[in-house]
Formats: sequence, structure tokens, C-alpha cells
Amino acid sequence: MHRTLVQISRESLRQKIENGDDFVLIDALAPMSYAMSHLPGAINITPDWVDDRARRRIPDLDTEVVVYCASSTCDSSVDVANRLSELGYRNVRHYLEGKRDWAEAGLPLDPAARVAIAAKVERGQARADN
Repeated sequence: MHRTLVQISRESLRQKIENGDDFVLIDALAPMSYAMSHLPGAINITPDWVDDRARRRIPDLDTEVVVYCASSTCDSSVDVANRLSELGYRNVRHYLEGKRDWAEAGLPLDPAARVAIAAKVERGQARADN
């Protein structure tokens, strides 16, 4: 059963991130895509991982959760959001336009993998050819 998802706009999401609001932001894309870039503070939970990881990462069913994907044509965020609702999460919102819209608006993305590799290289813990 698919419920109508409550949408959140880019501007509302930006404000929540900038204000440090208490919510969980979920990137529903594949791990490699997440590693390349994701919205600031996002965690990675794909459709295949929801049942296994949601309860551990988000124990409180009343937590506000915002789920996004690559764009409005990507179904992973819809699948994750619907599954969270089925699992009993009561405050799930969907950033329909996703990462592409965020980036096109010139808003920052966290390049987690590149930052970690650069830090290791800087500390001499990784070779440049890694």
C-alpha cells in the first residue's frame, strides 16, 4: 500500500539544515552515489536496507525524517519513504526534486569520500594512486 507522501520544498529543507533542526535526512541512492556526494548531514539508507537499518539508525518512530533521491524521476526515495511509513514512522517527508535540484540551486553537497581520502593523503596515510 502506497500512501501519499508529504512533500518538503528545497527552501524548507535548506532552512532545516541551516538551523540545525532535529531531523534525519536520508539519501536513498546507491552507496557509490552517496559516497560521491550527498546533501549535508544525510545518512544512506537504500530501499534494500530499510528493514535492516531503519530501527537501528532511527529508533524513535516520531522522529522527523526527510528522504530524497537523485531527482523527481527516481523511485528509490519513494520506496524508502513508503517502507518507513509501513514500519510505523509517523513523520516522513519527501524531497521530491532531490539531489539534482539541490545542486542546480548552487547549494552545498558533502563529498564524503573525497574529503576522507584527501585527509588521509594530507596525513601521509594513503598513497596518491589510491
